[in-house]
Amino acid sequence: MNLYKNANPDAQREVLDVLPVLVFLERAGSILFANAEARLLLGLAEDPWVARPVEDVLWGLSAGTAEPRTLLTATERAYPFHATLRDSNGRLISVEGAYCVLHPELREAVIVALPTQRERAPQSRLMEDVLASLPEAIAIEYQNHVLYANPAFTRMFGFTAEEASGGSLRRLIVPETRLNENAALLKAVDDHGFAMVETVRSNKAGELVDVSLQVAPLRVDSSSVGYVFTFRDIGEHKETEKKLEHDAMHDVLTGLPNRALFLDHVNLTLNRRLRDPGQSCGVLYLDLDEFKEVNDRLGHAAGDALLVAVAGRLRASLRPQDSAARLGGDEFAVLVENILSTSDLEVVARRILAEMERPFEIFGRDVHAGASIGAAVATPDHASSDLLVRDADFAMYRAKQAGGGRYEIFDKHLEVSVNDQQERERELRSAVSKRQFAFQYLPIYRLAGGMLEGFESFLGLRRADGTVDSFSELPAVAEDNNLSILLAREALDAACAQLRLLADRWPEQDLVLTVNLTRRQLYHPDLVPHLIKALAASGADPSRLLLEAPETAFNEDPDAAVAILQRLADRQVRVAIDDFGSSLAPLNHLVRLPVGMVKLAPRLTAAALSPGRQSAVLESLIRLCNTLGLQIVAQGIETQQQLAALSRMGCALGQGPLLSPLLDAERALALAETGFSAFAPGI
Repeated sequence: MNLYKNANPDAQREVLDVLPVLVFLERAGSILFANAEARLLLGLAEDPWVARPVEDVLWGLSAGTAEPRTLLTATERAYPFHATLRDSNGRLISVEGAYCVLHPELREAVIVALPTQRERAPQSRLMEDVLASLPEAIAIEYQNHVLYANPAFTRMFGFTAEEASGGSLRRLIVPETRLNENAALLKAVDDHGFAMVETVRSNKAGELVDVSLQVAPLRVDSSSVGYVFTFRDIGEHKETEKKLEHDAMHDVLTGLPNRALFLDHVNLTLNRRLRDPGQSCGVLYLDLDEFKEVNDRLGHAAGDALLVAVAGRLRASLRPQDSAARLGGDEFAVLVENILSTSDLEVVARRILAEMERPFEIFGRDVHAGASIGAAVATPDHASSDLLVRDADFAMYRAKQAGGGRYEIFDKHLEVSVNDQQERERELRSAVSKRQFAFQYLPIYRLAGGMLEGFESFLGLRRADGTVDSFSELPAVAEDNNLSILLAREALDAACAQLRLLADRWPEQDLVLTVNLTRRQLYHPDLVPHLIKALAASGADPSRLLLEAPETAFNEDPDAAVAILQRLADRQVRVAIDDFGSSLAPLNHLVRLPVGMVKLAPRLTAAALSPGRQSAVLESLIRLCNTLGLQIVAQGIETQQQLAALSRMGCALGQGPLLSPLLDAERALALAETGFSAFAPGI
């Protein structure tokens, strides 16, 4: 390789003169050129270097030999060395560097060195310090040979400056798979004067390093004689990008794919199905039945822990080819691939339900969640993932309406029914937003004598046509967390105001008023604080207010039930167990829970006329309640025979069609004025 081939000799020398290292060009054992750094250090002009033997300049060039000699061989590798220079004053200077063979046949070489002591000129030290302080790795390449590499280059790639000097960056750090890219990059520099790319390079250990690489030409007198490479490690940045990309497509809490990624997976599967009609796929849409109750009773941290546990069970329930996702809130979805019929989808649905039925251990407590699942098998009508997921959602809605803890398969009839139901939901939400509330009252009588004891209040919605819908007959959307507590607040405010009105008009009657609450409303953390405000604002007597909750509200977590009932009892507010006997609740609820009233389920009331054991059980239950000092109310009394039998058994209170129908507010006040049943004079 001729030192001056394809290059202007003066331009080359100017490039070498700006380098912060000692550079000597050798041909046939003689110094042909020394750069400005070498001349400055040794205090010599340029002319004396011409044709001067190498051994006159560098003593001990070959370590371990007594006589100076050059290192020209038949290879192009660089040799590290330690040697001694003598300046114009005869002072000896220790140096170290690399001997780089350019052309063995012409005996041409480049000698690159640095003083081992601090004899370098101040300007040289400043430039070296600047380059050494840069956080970016810098490498300067001259005619495909590295002339300089800063300390950051060593830290990034593991090659010392001596190991890099004289070598080629392409051979040192460019992976084979990136050789074409590297050539294109250098061509872009030659054509446009600059190039930048994010790529990978290899370190000394053979590991790939993510780098941002900038390449600029090394120019002298407008001629390009080499390149300046600047590398910045972007490994951490790449990891951050990967994490952000993962987080954008996955649920942060559970680690499952999110809705966007799940829909992409479903679309890909539907497209594969078009190419292979023999295989189908399906989607399961899952909603937890008890999630809001867990949040209300145990807090959001417990709710999050439950969602993570559900995600884990879903993963464990699926085959390797299937995938689960969290769509939002407590809703999950499963893509089931390679199925032949609906029955294959049902197998997976049953397996998931079995997993969900087992209690979850959350913060040391057993928590029951349950799930409602909708299933939809892909058909030619499902042109996109949105349609397939929508139909599975329809089916889930039907499973939820049927009581939960089950799955439903989508069909066209189901779609019509669900659309109908959802229209009612929209109507309900609109009515609630406009506060179109109405209240109805069902009297409670003393069975002996027919005297009015009080009223059970029902919150309803007044339609545009004047009719009133009871919430018990409306869709389960009323149990949505925010809407549910809004309705509870409205019912409590109205009940407290009505109690104060009754007390002001007829103080001697001491009438009670009951308010129906769902399990979610009873355990909501806002219930007691709002009740305290409502009682204070109305001035109502708390002992005349009764909160009714269904028997099922106390079955799952008796400890939580005791806690909330005790808080209410501390405020002198009594609680009634509604529909007692509907789910065969344990009798120890009557002993353990601080309740003041038990309301028999209508089916127990009907047992008053049943022969044998059923009536005997009812009579024993009434006697037990009386012994414990609990008021007992028989609901759903329809006949005089039932009334007489219940009275004989010792049941003190009752309500039902025989005694009075449901009354509006005006008729309830009229009844309160008389204090006796106007509809069952035969009591």
